Amino acid sequence: MSAMSNYLEDALVSATLRNTAYTSPATVYVGLFTSDPTDAGTGTEVSGGSYARRPATFAAPSNGVSATDADVDFAQATGAWGTVGWFGIFDASSSGNLMYHGALVTSKAIEIGDSFSISSGNLTVTLA
Repeated sequence: MSAMSNYLEDALVSATLRNTAYTSPATVYVGLFTSDPTDAGTGTEVSGGSYARRPATFAAPSNGVSATDADVDFAQATGAWGTVGWFGIFDASSSGNLMYHGALVTSKAIEIGDSFSISSGNLTVTLA
């Protein structure tokens, strides 16, 4: 399950009700957080230890739900990342805009040498 960021809510409302152009990103990236990113994008994203956002692809939506159609694999941690409990989907590999966010089903402490992966189909975005 996911929530839409304030940025994306405003962009989509403006595009659909105010005829303001919105250009969707060619690639979206998944980021990991140690605190809830919230709609405002105020959470703490992992940094250091070989962490980097990873590109993701999504299947065509059905009834307002779209899921990843490939694994999202993060590099092996070369430093402790902390306890990862949330994800964010961004329009850029660094900086950029948070579009969607949500909690992971299970939090995981990432230590040196650990890997983190989200299996295909296990990250979903729902518009309701």
